[in-house]
This record gives sequence, structure tokens and C-alpha cells, in this order.
Amino acid sequence: WVTMLGLSISNTCALFHDKIWNEREEWYKSLAGKYQKDEMTRFTEMNAYLVEALEEEMADILGGVFMLSGAGNGRLGQFFTPFHLSELCAKLGLDEDRIRSEEKITVNEPSTGGGGMIIATAKVLKDNGINYQKKMEVVAQDLDWLGVFMSYVQFSFLGINAVVVQGDTLMEPYVKGYPEARVFRTPANKGVLI
Repeated sequence: WVTMLGLSISNTCALFHDKIWNEREEWYKSLAGKYQKDEMTRFTEMNAYLVEALEEEMADILGGVFMLSGAGNGRLGQFFTPFHLSELCAKLGLDEDRIRSEEKITVNEPSTGGGGMIIATAKVLKDNGINYQKKMEVVAQDLDWLGVFMSYVQFSFLGINAVVVQGDTLMEPYVKGYPEARVFRTPANKGVLI
């Protein structure tokens, strides 16, 4: 569900249909083909529930669900930071001068998971009366595709200006020329949201 939602957001915001758009469309179709019509209907309902949850509380909703469901892989060290701890880290990392300065805040998250640290940073800015959608520029990377899509979807719905990348941050950090098939730009990053 999350992968299909991420693929559909990406392609909906594409300015033109190119090779990457076609690959993502085929990926979506191959996943959607595994589900019955009633299951696909439930997925659209889940989309609405996610949007409602993010409007009610700015938090890592998908990361919380992921950990509560026991889906984390302890063998791989996969653990999603509880959101209240992410928020504490964001509060400690953003001093008043940085929050109030005219400069953009660039955030690089090398192991994004569901995007909790980035969402917490946006929440701290919002709680301080700052428009995080204009103040923040984000690069978030994860080795796990599910983490990429969970972050991408939540950042997209929250209007966070982000580039979300699949790959090993240590072995292949995101730089110019990175394989575009593994790069997802949120609608805010594409200029769809102003």
C-alpha cells in the first residue's frame, strides 16, 4: 500500500512522462495487479485515514504503525525512534537563533526510516510559528525501500521540501548524478506546492 501510494504521488506530480515515470507506472501496475478491487478500495480508505491522522497530529504515523505491528527487523538493526524522542532531538538541535534566522535550514537524514526526525524538526518549527514548508530543505536516505516510501509519503502529505533517496548512505551518499530511479522528490521539492 505505502509503495503504491508513493509511486502514485510521484507520478501524479511529474511534469512529463519519461523513462522514470514509465518505470514507476509499471511498478505500480505490477503491485496493484496482486489485489482485488475491494482491497484496492481499502487502500484508498487508508490513504484518507493517513491524511486525517497527519492533520490531527504532526508525527511519524507510519513509523509508529510499523513498530507496533512488529514489522521492524532487529537483525538488521531496524528500529524507528519513538516520535517523542525525535521531537526532543529536534528541540535540542534547533536553537532560537537558527529558528529565527532568515536562512533556510538544510537537514540531511542518513537513515530516515519513516521520517520521524524530519517530521519532528518540521513540528518544532511549526510550534515556533515558522513555516517549515518554506524554511526546510531535506535530503533523506534509507537502504530499505519501505523506509523510503514511508518517508516520501508522509513528507509529501505534510508539504515538506524533500528529496528521498534509496541507497546506502555510507557507500553511496546522495550527490549530483545519483541514479534518478532511486530518487523521489516530494511535490514541494518539485514546486507543485508553493
